Amino acid sequence: MLNLYKKYILPRFIDRAMRSEEFNVVRKDVVSQASGVVLEIGFGSGYNLPFYKDVSKVYALEPSRELFALAKERMAEFHIPIELFFSGAEAIPLPDVSMDCVVSTWTLCSVNDIAKTLVEIRRVLKPDGRLLFVEHGQSPYKFLQIVQSLVTILTRHLRGNCHLDRNIEQMISEAGFVLKSIEKMPEVGRPLMYSYRGVATK
Repeated sequence: MLNLYKKYILPRFIDRAMRSEEFNVVRKDVVSQASGVVLEIGFGSGYNLPFYKDVSKVYALEPSRELFALAKERMAEFHIPIELFFSGAEAIPLPDVSMDCVVSTWTLCSVNDIAKTLVEIRRVLKPDGRLLFVEHGQSPYKFLQIVQSLVTILTRHLRGNCHLDRNIEQMISEAGFVLKSIEKMPEVGRPLMYSYRGVATK
């Protein structure tokens, strides 16, 4: 039953949940910074595409074929080459030091193994490459951290593996990245949702 939910219902739930104007404001701020050859992990249904401005190619990584199917119309309107990979981010099928930027919008909070994913991102980035990210993550308040962890246990299977309790800043730093900028803020009206947004380099 859970497999049927993940295959047929969850992709449409994620597509609907990620289409809000609030998310688009954040997407524009993060994605418009990308340049050159870009890898987007967690491509989803393609909501980031309108915000790429100065890129020559996008490699789109997404394990869900159902979400890719929902992206077809947006991809048809995008006039920059896109190459698709049906793959998780823990094993990126691209050569070492080949990407100018990696974009992650609400994906590091949902990958199965964030440590492996960050190692792979660092591997494919050029020496001057950048990781551009916005993620859900751990609140700085101890009580909310406990609640986030409990809620994550209950809901991650229903919400695309989204973990509310990952310390995104710490995990990116521990993977060997240098954080050039980071903003951390609670989401308005969502007391358990805490956002990390920033830029990291090798």
